[in-house]
Amino acid sequence: MPTFVYMTRCDGCGYCVDVCPSDIMHIDTTYRRAYNIEPNMCWECYSCVKACPQHAIDCRGYSDFAPMGHSVRALREEEKGTISWKIKFRDGREKNFVSPIRTTPWGSIQSPADYAAPAQAAFKAQELAHEPEGLNIDKLPTLTPDRLKQGVV
Repeated sequence: MPTFVYMTRCDGCGYCVDVCPSDIMHIDTTYRRAYNIEPNMCWECYSCVKACPQHAIDCRGYSDFAPMGHSVRALREEEKGTISWKIKFRDGREKNFVSPIRTTPWGSIQSPADYAAPAQAAFKAQELAHEPEGLNIDKLPTLTPDRLKQGVV
């Protein structure tokens, strides 16, 4: 579902440009409005949709998500701490989905500077630094080189 911009709602604030991880949201220099320069390269993370204070950015839904002729609205409601998805079907019915912006309390996630630097041996490990403790497990399951040679079971 690549994103698109309603030019009449966009005020050119640039939040979508700043937050886009694939750098495809740009501000038109003539009209001072945002636009997606390469919809095919959209990661579909919807960061721009959620960041837009004017709700000027929308996305098209896939057929397994919503049938043809629908509209999808994603809204970030920071005061409620939620992301809302509204699907409007061709016959006028609406379906609303609400998800929390985050699943952990604010301030509960440590910053990278709060962790100890990884040991030299960690650079050869398959797991990321501090991954098991971040996932609240003792150890990640790993494949040994002799299991890789056996193929898929």
